[in-house]
Amino acid sequence: MKIAVRQKGCHGDVSKSGGIKLFVLRATRIFVIVAMTPALFAQQQKTLRGTVHDPLGALVPGASVDLMRGEHVIASAKTGIDGTFHFDVSTAERYSVRVRAASFETTTTPSVYIAGSGTTELDVTLATQTLTQQVTVTATGTPLPEAQTGASITVLPAEDYRYMPEVQAPLRLVPGLQIAQTGQMGGTTGLSIHGGSTDANKVLIDGVPANAIGGGVEFANLATVGIDSIEVLREPNSALYGSDALAGVVSLRSTRGTTPLPLLTYAGDAGNFHTYRNEVTAGTTFHQFDLYSAFARIDTDNNLPNNAFHNVTYAGNFGWTPNATNELRFTMRHLAVSGGQPNAIAFFGIPDAGQQKEQDDYYNAVWNNQATPAWHNQVRYGGVRQNGLYTEFGATGFPDPNSPGYFDGAPVILPGANGYSVRGQALFQYSSELSQSVSTTNRDFVYAQSDYRLTPHLLALGAFKYEKESGTSLNTGYPAAAIQRGNYSYTLQLSGDISHRLFYNFGTGLEDNGLFGFAATPRASLAYYLFKPSTSGLFNGTKLHGTFGKGIKEPSIYDQANSLYDALAALPNGSQLIGQYSVKPLGAENSRTFDAGIDQQILDGRVRLGITYFHNKFTNGVEYVPPSGLVALGIPAAGALPQYVGAYLNSSALRSQGLEFESEYRMTGHLFARGGYTYTDAVVQRSFSSDNLGPSFNTSSNFAAIPIGADSPLVGARPFRVAPHTGYFALNYSRPKFFASLTGTLVGRRDDSDFLCDNTISYGCGTGLLLPNRNLLGSYQRLELGGGYQVTPQINVYANVQNLLSEHYFEAFGFPALPLTLRTGIRFNFGGESWKLN
Repeated sequence: MKIAVRQKGCHGDVSKSGGIKLFVLRATRIFVIVAMTPALFAQQQKTLRGTVHDPLGALVPGASVDLMRGEHVIASAKTGIDGTFHFDVSTAERYSVRVRAASFETTTTPSVYIAGSGTTELDVTLATQTLTQQVTVTATGTPLPEAQTGASITVLPAEDYRYMPEVQAPLRLVPGLQIAQTGQMGGTTGLSIHGGSTDANKVLIDGVPANAIGGGVEFANLATVGIDSIEVLREPNSALYGSDALAGVVSLRSTRGTTPLPLLTYAGDAGNFHTYRNEVTAGTTFHQFDLYSAFARIDTDNNLPNNAFHNVTYAGNFGWTPNATNELRFTMRHLAVSGGQPNAIAFFGIPDAGQQKEQDDYYNAVWNNQATPAWHNQVRYGGVRQNGLYTEFGATGFPDPNSPGYFDGAPVILPGANGYSVRGQALFQYSSELSQSVSTTNRDFVYAQSDYRLTPHLLALGAFKYEKESGTSLNTGYPAAAIQRGNYSYTLQLSGDISHRLFYNFGTGLEDNGLFGFAATPRASLAYYLFKPSTSGLFNGTKLHGTFGKGIKEPSIYDQANSLYDALAALPNGSQLIGQYSVKPLGAENSRTFDAGIDQQILDGRVRLGITYFHNKFTNGVEYVPPSGLVALGIPAAGALPQYVGAYLNSSALRSQGLEFESEYRMTGHLFARGGYTYTDAVVQRSFSSDNLGPSFNTSSNFAAIPIGADSPLVGARPFRVAPHTGYFALNYSRPKFFASLTGTLVGRRDDSDFLCDNTISYGCGTGLLLPNRNLLGSYQRLELGGGYQVTPQINVYANVQNLLSEHYFEAFGFPALPLTLRTGIRFNFGGESWKLN
């Protein structure tokens, strides 16, 4: 009735023409509303879908899937026969899914932000009772469950190194790895993988190389704060990572903010030797953004004079996910360290007056785009700024009576683990003047990657990288060395599986280095399951695996500046000589590796055992060759050099082979054990160093007939500080409110040198303090005990004990390790999801 009246009034008040216009206007309005309704509805209707796989990539039907918002379940579903699930989502928010299935561990995904229309994909790989569910990116450049790779790789989650302040600590618990630190906290620390040199490993922080030019990495400066996981690839992968991945790759990934309610934490602890550590972290998620920052500082006096050390580290991780197919992320890490350097106090009896400072920055911006469900793209920019300064403030030794201006250490007795000993005074310092060494590395790079899933079982990847690097090496009294290089890298790779039983990866890297030019680095990896993993039966999950790969490493700034090419170039007629003798710049150091092994699960999948044989050849190693060595190598250009001047050349070779064994055992729901043993047979096969051309003999000793490598290992001997026998174990007990761990590193005897000159020769180097290299370093056992108790959801107390047995040992001969150290502390949590629950 009312409507009729309104319509009548309207028709009576307008003309015919006006009525038509009004009709058209109303019809247009209705059309627009009807036309836009599906679009408006689509914007409100969002879908989260995914597929549940087992560790081998097979589909898991019938799994229970919960859609979570924070700690709350808002919907539940079952996976279909194709292993898929989906949820309709009406509110833009962060969601995660929790998946439960018989024979698998319950798995909860990280949260993802769902906004706008369309479908968000969230696939889930379930866990078994051992660690086969760990996902690695380092092996293939794309996320891949560890169970599907034939590579020798270990993934360490943050739970494995809680309460450990340094990255080097968990690395000691990986098969095939050996850590050697010159002394105590802050002392130079190197990592050897399968007998390779300590500068032969690519180290990445969120994809940014932490290596100095030439491959060196100072592990003493790397703190665990802000590190969410550590991946270790125990084989070369220059196909993906270019130069410096000669023996292996270590990848550190930063922590992300995960809680909608901001979470702020503070942890403070103290220990003996005036050790103090403070850590503050803050993280949150807000709509499309996740934010995280961490700051930590550790100070210690150690237990030696002039050995105080402090490390300040900041880590940041900031992400933006505007929609389901794009993510932009920025990470950065800044560290500032300073420490006294007492030198090998066991050799000299008095400390040196040295000091080492370092300030490094690593930053990274990466964009990930999922153009289609099968096509993924990544663009990354990264930068590195490393600045190191070593200062020797003057002489602390006693004036040498035979060589005025030189200074000696105190009288000492040096016993070796091989049963030999010497006594006397060593030349300690060669000047009373202040001296300094400065080293810098600047690196900027752009990386682009595109990977496309051609079929459900085949993935193709291509990548390009341009890297600009520059650096300096400056030492008091010597000419400054400065370099610039522009490097291009290309990667082609295919990976996939056949029937979820045979997994393969084939690829190659093509490197065009600004110094040594072109190098190809092929790589292949296979894994085959004779029996697939299951939770029934005594034996199952039998996996055969093997890899082959080549690696390269570029020379350091110092090596390049003192190479034969650069030494000749510095001469007035250098260009003529270089052309006359066809002298080329230093080349790449090379490696060729293959390994093969078997993994076996037993006791219903609660135990995993593995054994792997590895064989590495490291060739074209850069070493200093004296004039006599240049002649022995038949290099005619050697005669053009000034008298007594040698040069750095690609002339050394090393072979390393052995076996590594590893095991994991889920003893109960709360107790997990793992352990391993590695046998390494490493031998120097070729060298033209001074020691190999004329080894030293301690003629005043009872071992006068034994040749000694004073500064480098002799051909046929083991490389220094590489133990033939090493092992580790870790026992973790975890309850909701309590955690405890006992870990141990077991290292056998190693070859080394004391590198000493005695004071018996005027302005010369006496050999009376040299000891035979073989088994000079003794074996040791380093045990660590840690634990924590959650007093309330906001308060946690913890303690950590290193060198539990307070054993006296050297990781590098002459540099005493720390005795027992104890730290106790408390951690406070402010905010986070626990506040909502309480």
